[in-house]
Amino acid sequence: MSLSVSRRLAAVTAIAVAGLFAATAPAALASPASVAAAPTPPDIPVANVKAHLTQLQSIAAANGGNRAHGKTGYKASIDYVKAKLDAAGFTTTLQTFTSSGATGYNLIADWPGGDPNSVLMSGAHLDSVSSGAGINDNGSGSAAVLEAALAVSQAGLTPTKHLRFGWWGAEELGLIGSKYYVNNLPTAERAKFAGYLNFDMIGSPNPGYFVYDDDPTIEQTFKNYYAGLGVPTEIETEGDGRSDHASFKNVGIPVGGLFTGASNSKTAAQAQKWGGTSGQAFDRCYHSSCDNTSNINDTALDRNADAIAYAIWNLGFAVPVPPGPSFENTADVSIPDSPAAAVTSSITASGVTGNAPATTKVDVNIVHTYRGDLVVDLIAPDGTVYNLHNRTGGSADNLVQSYTVNASSEVANGVWKLRAKDGAAQDVGYINSWKITF
Repeated sequence: MSLSVSRRLAAVTAIAVAGLFAATAPAALASPASVAAAPTPPDIPVANVKAHLTQLQSIAAANGGNRAHGKTGYKASIDYVKAKLDAAGFTTTLQTFTSSGATGYNLIADWPGGDPNSVLMSGAHLDSVSSGAGINDNGSGSAAVLEAALAVSQAGLTPTKHLRFGWWGAEELGLIGSKYYVNNLPTAERAKFAGYLNFDMIGSPNPGYFVYDDDPTIEQTFKNYYAGLGVPTEIETEGDGRSDHASFKNVGIPVGGLFTGASNSKTAAQAQKWGGTSGQAFDRCYHSSCDNTSNINDTALDRNADAIAYAIWNLGFAVPVPPGPSFENTADVSIPDSPAAAVTSSITASGVTGNAPATTKVDVNIVHTYRGDLVVDLIAPDGTVYNLHNRTGGSADNLVQSYTVNASSEVANGVWKLRAKDGAAQDVGYINSWKITF
């Protein structure tokens, strides 16, 4: 996981991202209740995942003690993963980029078959910081995604969606590799993504069980898995906007993922429900030389590896939900700096029979210098308020996101409003566009 993300992007980037959203919207995932009969997800052997970690540790030891961007240990890590995938029947692509004067690498692996217009991608960053081997951060996510991909091959899986896997370079320098991948995808290709699943630090030695709260379908899928184990989860906040999912989320691709914690300390309440040591960091070796194969909690790694397979199997066989009537407002509405009052943008829906569906989709495109300040609500014609975004996302710019709202108690026809308020001073923006789909 990278240390931080810049509070503000260049204005030209904000405008470019805003324009992308108006051009297209990502393919939708069905709700967990609308899933075709998928084969039973496999139990991923944690021993296999740990064997990959041992190899990554050996690679680091043979290459100056790390697997950082621009170092021989990183290229050797990429070569190791690629060889495994090539042997398993994947179509692999090695994407190169330049950062800090050095060549970086992303590895993309496509499993044959599935709907090419509905892509489910799982990914993890493969680079470490220069101070160590990076076995939890992020050998853990990289190894688990690799083993899940190999399980797809072993099962000869034929999902409805096209499965793609990615290992990102230079994440520790600011999500460089994943940004490069996303920025070089044509707009039409971005629109084919049903979802991106991110796994960054999933074997922390004093683990928590955190689920990203971005796309509601992906979030619920992971929650369902953990509910089946009787393990409580919490919403992930420590790494929000600080890992590669942000690169996808920022262009409107639905995202989700898992996390076991980094430098934040485990609270007494968390220790009571998850075990471990309160008052101690989830990972005391975060970004340190001691992040080696001894810095892994086997139970957390095992559970999360199985959760990855559970999500791929279930979401990969999900039946796309045909979109209903859509209504859009593309007029710009300025969002004044705090403490000014909230502003609204209105859409009049007409010609829709009955109530709105439980899967009402709201696509939001707000250009803003600090989305962590924003509070965004959907207001139904009868005045009922549905909160979409409540000051999350940290220091990242812009809010380009799709939300699923259970508005089944609302009559569809009438005036719907998107309400936005800036919750803190020194940031500006505007509602660029928004759309509601029944």
